Parts: sequence; C-alpha cells; structure tokens
Amino acid sequence: MKKIVQVVLIGGFIVMFAGFRPIEKKWEKPFSRLDSEVRKNSKAYQTLGEATKTIGHRLTGSVNGEKAEEYAFQLLKSYGFTDVAFQPFEVEAWMRDTVTLSIAPSSSDNFREVPVVSLAHSPVESKLQGEIVDVGNGLEEDFEAIKERVKGKVALANINLVGSPGKKNLHRSEKTALAIKYGATGVIMVNGAPGKILLTGTASVTGAIISIPAVCISNESGGELRKWLKEEGPLEAHIDMHNISKPIKARNVIATLRGKTDEKVIIGGHLDSWDLATGAIDNGIGSFAVMDIARTFKALKVKPERTIQFVLFMGEEQGLLGSKHFVGELKKSGEINKVSYMMNLDMTNDPKGVNAFGRDEMNEFFAGVGSAIQHVDQSFKNESSNRAGLHSDHQPFMLEGVPIAGLSGHLDPNVLQCYHADCDDFSLVNKDQFENTVRIASMYLYALANTETIAVSKLSDTKTRDFLISQGLKEELVIGQEWRWEQ
Repeated sequence: MKKIVQVVLIGGFIVMFAGFRPIEKKWEKPFSRLDSEVRKNSKAYQTLGEATKTIGHRLTGSVNGEKAEEYAFQLLKSYGFTDVAFQPFEVEAWMRDTVTLSIAPSSSDNFREVPVVSLAHSPVESKLQGEIVDVGNGLEEDFEAIKERVKGKVALANINLVGSPGKKNLHRSEKTALAIKYGATGVIMVNGAPGKILLTGTASVTGAIISIPAVCISNESGGELRKWLKEEGPLEAHIDMHNISKPIKARNVIATLRGKTDEKVIIGGHLDSWDLATGAIDNGIGSFAVMDIARTFKALKVKPERTIQFVLFMGEEQGLLGSKHFVGELKKSGEINKVSYMMNLDMTNDPKGVNAFGRDEMNEFFAGVGSAIQHVDQSFKNESSNRAGLHSDHQPFMLEGVPIAGLSGHLDPNVLQCYHADCDDFSLVNKDQFENTVRIASMYLYALANTETIAVSKLSDTKTRDFLISQGLKEELVIGQEWRWEQ
C-alpha cells in the first residue's frame, strides 16, 4: 500500500506520521480485535458440521427445516443474545415426490430412461408426452427464433450459457417463464456442471406452482440427448411426476444487538437449503458465518452506533419467502426507513473484496475500509466490484431502495458444480476460507454500523426504478413479475 506522510504543526513543533489515512487509523484497533477473536475462537466450522450431521437438509416447511430454525435460535441464545426472536410466516410450500423421464423416437416404444430431478414448483401431478425442441441457452432471443416450433412442444434448454460470450444469462425460473410464454408444454434443463450431477431449484418466478412440468438432467445426459436428436430425428419426452404443495409454517430467526440509535444495519443469509443434500455450501457457509459474526460481536462486547440485526431467512430457495415477509413487516411498521444498509451472505467464501451493488457513492468508503483490513490481513486484496444482481435475500430490500453490500469471494470449481445438487455436503467446506468470511464480513459490518455518516440513503420509489434500469435488471424483473412500474 502507498504510504501517506502528513506534516502537522503543533505548538511550534513539526510532527510527522505515516502509514494510515484517518479512516484507516479509526478502524485499526477494532479490526485487530475482530480478527483475533475469530482466529482464536470461531465456532462456524464446528457448528455447521454439527448441524449438517444432526439435522441434514434444511428444507423450508419440513421437519428438518423446523429443527434448523430451533438450532439457530438456541445457538444465538448460547452466544449471550437476550433479544433473539422467531418471525413466523405462512406460505404455500412445494416438496418433491417422484419423477421419471423417458425418451423415445416418435412413434416408437424404444424408451431410454434418463436420470432426472424435478425443478421446484412444478405441478403437483403431470403426465406429459411431447416432442422435444432444442432452444439452446433458453434466452428470449432463442425462443423468439423458433417460436412457431416451440408451441405445444417440450423445450430443451441449458441452465448455463454455452457458446455465448458476453451475453447475460437468465435464471432457470426466468427461462421457464419464457417457455410458458412461448407455449411450451414442458421444460428439460441441462445442468452446466460436468458429468452426471443433477441440479434442483425453483422454476417459478413467483414462488407459485407453474403450469408445466420442469425437470433437470445432467450435463452428460444433455449431451447424449442432443446427439440422439441429431442422429435419430424427432424425439419424444415422457415425463411422469408427482409433487406436494401445501400450506406450511416457517420462521426467520432474528438476533438484535442494540446500538446507540435505532438506525439499523442488517446482515443476513438464508438458513434453508434444498433437500438433495445437506446444503453445506448453499447456504450453510453463509448462514453459519452470520451466526459466528454475531458470536464475535457479542464476545467482544461491541456496542455499535447503529443497531445491528443478524437475520437467518427461511424460504429463500422457494422464492425469497422469508426475506419478502421480513421486508413486508418492515414496510407495515415504517421501520424500513430506518434500515441504513443490508449485507447478504449467500455462498460467500474466502472474500477478497466488496461489491457496492451499484452505489457509486460508497466506493471511497469501501476502499478505505478495505485498506484498513489490509493492515490487519496482508493477504486481503481489497478488490472492488459495483454491480447489482437478483435472486437472493437482498432483492426485497433492494427493490425498496435500501443500499446493499456483498462480498466478492470464490469457490473452487469442484465445489461450485455441487450447487443445488446431491453432492453439496460438509466435505466441501474449507475451514480456513470459511473463517476468512467471518473475519472479513465482521470488519465491513463493524464499519457500516459505526461510521459517522453513510454516503448513501434509501432511494425513493422513482430513484429505485431508475437505479434498477441502470443496473440492467428491468428485463429480469419484468419476466419475474416483480417490476411494479410502467413498462
């Protein structure tokens, strides 16, 4: 780091000092304390390991989900928090039952069984037979190019972008919404992870049951299916699925550390997971980092200027259900106007910088905080990005104009390929990288909660609209039926 030398005249004497800008010096002592506490006493790895072993998956509305809620509540209590609360909500929740996919040439009984999983919010029951049409990456331009052929057919689409450098991908739910818009009777998604890995996740932009069955096959099966299409001509898909949809009760878990003001900084991560594995990465490393940050602040008896809320959201995987409810309650009470910042940890791992989520005014602040972190941890790179995104628990806050912060980290390819898959288990968690998340996030959170002024504030409704357009998010929000402004 470039050294800054300042000369100050005090009582006729010249004093020279170097090394820290004022903003960096301010954070030096608290950051060192946070760093030391996490390195010596972190319980993040231990507690996540315990939870994955004793609870298993954490599907919202399931017995396991309820156990996870209780585990988080009691863990935060054990860390010394007296203000820990459940925030219950009731929603219609989807759970998988059975599904099969058989492929055969048209007018043939030469069936080939293909390993498959249902995508969430597919119909409760569906028996579909239909010709397969390949729509490539499943973007709107792909559907538009063959729109007459898609009607009444089963759309085959990549989850990832293949052979389209520079283009922006859509979420699987948005691709499914396009399939419905263009008249498809079903959707087969091809996983981007190599090999035979199957991926689950919601296929609904609203969290409601969709009108057509949506399934996922592996990358290997997708390659074979496309080869059959070329070699054998038209193929038919036979999808037989049964699922469950019923009203459920779930609970967000909230621990509050009172500040000197009622202005709030919220740090959250979703506690729920899908049911194919134990969700150690998605989002065990995020939610258990949030709880260990809470432990760290309590252990150091931190007394912040702003009130901090540590929130474990349920229902994220099924449509941001818990965070939408949380924000809805804030709006009802008017407390949304007291939220200065929201930091979301979703699969955050080994962070090397910060994402200011499109709020340019915060770049200088975050750069200064990052420089201060570098004095504590020389391996920290203080990287910066500044682009807003969707599809995690920050989204309901962002749509209300609340400033968002995220951390820029990385996951190894062998870990990422288990996203939403049956291999997302505790063996993927790197203890050192996991604890790095706790350390770095703790420092950014401390700075947000204690800086004298924050350069951004909650945007008005009109400015929120303009911000979302500037960040290139309008198309996705329109497809996702979340755009509340005139189109």
